[in-house]
Amino acid sequence: MENIFLWYASRATGLVALVLLTLVVVLGILGSLRVATRSFQRFAVAAIHRNIALVTLAFLAVHIVSGVVDTFVDINWPDAVIPFGSAYRPVWLGLGTAAFDILVALVITSLLRPRINPRLWRAVHWAAYACWPLALVHGLGTGTDSRSGWPLVLLLTCLGIVATAVVARLISAREYADGQPAARRAP
Repeated sequence: MENIFLWYASRATGLVALVLLTLVVVLGILGSLRVATRSFQRFAVAAIHRNIALVTLAFLAVHIVSGVVDTFVDINWPDAVIPFGSAYRPVWLGLGTAAFDILVALVITSLLRPRINPRLWRAVHWAAYACWPLALVHGLGTGTDSRSGWPLVLLLTCLGIVATAVVARLISAREYADGQPAARRAP
């Protein structure tokens, strides 16, 4: 009975963490695009982005602890922070571990943002674009049923949402290539 509870806890919190991480990435992209409305100011986007990132860490903590404590698979505590060292599905688990390590670095540097160089913070924050796909691929490879049914639909939906946001970001970067909106550039 204990193993089935831990399996469900690990599985559910992993999927919820991916959905939350997807929201974090999308809100980060919206923040970089300076998207705001009269009722939804930019500071609100930043606050929600930050708070969802912290909630994501809480779900990841339960995901990791339940995976390590579960005796059905052989995952040790070092496997939770050292990528590709696990005896259990080392590549797939290592991708998730690498994503977790990047996320922890993102959170730590964001908490220290007033005390560190803005360029360092920005450079570390660009790692978010690596964190999310690593987490997605980890879910596809490690999950016992993630390649079929509703878990696959959920993963593909997250992929579509992030891909749409990234395309919007790339289009915006092209429009603002010289630091000014296209309408304000001299001919």
